[in-house]
Amino acid sequence: MDNTLVSIKNLVKYFPIKKGVFRKTVGWVKAVDGISFDIYSGETLGLVGESGCGKSTTAMTILRLEEPTGGDILFQGKNIAKIKKGQMRKYRKDLQVIFQDPYSSLDPRMKVRNIIAEGLAAHNIYNFKKRYQKVGDLLEKVGIVPEYMDRFPHEFSGGQRQRIGIARALALDPKMIICDEAVSALDVSIRSQIINLFKDLQEEFNLTYLFIAHDLSVIKYISDRVAVMYLGKIVEIASKEIFFKNTLHPYAQALVSAVPVPNPDFKKKRIILQGDVPSPANPPKGCRFHPRCPKAMEICSREEPLLREIEKKHFVACHLY
Repeated sequence: MDNTLVSIKNLVKYFPIKKGVFRKTVGWVKAVDGISFDIYSGETLGLVGESGCGKSTTAMTILRLEEPTGGDILFQGKNIAKIKKGQMRKYRKDLQVIFQDPYSSLDPRMKVRNIIAEGLAAHNIYNFKKRYQKVGDLLEKVGIVPEYMDRFPHEFSGGQRQRIGIARALALDPKMIICDEAVSALDVSIRSQIINLFKDLQEEFNLTYLFIAHDLSVIKYISDRVAVMYLGKIVEIASKEIFFKNTLHPYAQALVSAVPVPNPDFKKKRIILQGDVPSPANPPKGCRFHPRCPKAMEICSREEPLLREIEKKHFVACHLY
């Protein structure tokens, strides 16, 4: 039985570069450029890569908060990339998001009870009394005293605000939550608590996560599978066990080599990449990583490698394999 919840096929998102008095389009920023992957029901897919590689744009496009330039987004078999914006309303309940910044993602003028109940009110779920009963239950689930629901966001710490954001995402009983750098703005001591909360909630509510992060140690702890992104392209996808045991793509190898080891006596060999990330407005021909790749060959500057299954359920886009 196929348990694919979301299937991304050749997803493209370009942003126009406009110049001049008449705002003429002179080029395109290729933020996401033809990526394909599946997210299975009940799993956590970790999406990693450097800042500016297209991770958040991928998330916003899946949610249709950014309109895709091309490609398909299949949610439970329905292509939500092709439907009208008004028709997206019924899918909003099942696809929720937790943003990176717990400070700016909450409306400072609204009380916590109204922030969490906003989605329930928008979809006309429950009566007034039951709505706020649900808010109290959700606050308890995420570790906040229900009596605090009449407070404003500025009265909470960063970690507490992120818990409120999680409660808001849970309010509509979603099937999938996209966590866009959901722990990167938090203190290290709070981060571990929030990550464990994510794991507990996943088990309790049978949630599916697309977990976006740049910290591979977080991804190693929370994810079932790992997808690595570079300059708008997916370069490697594998299960967590396979990925960290046998990293194949040179860019992914460099990322893994940068993960700190909590042992001062262990000397880890770092792979230091040369040069800067090219502009997504003018990506290199062939493999996008070849100008910085220590293993680049002549073919890499000519032909773009396709994402191929090298081992069972281990996909890599590299001419080395």
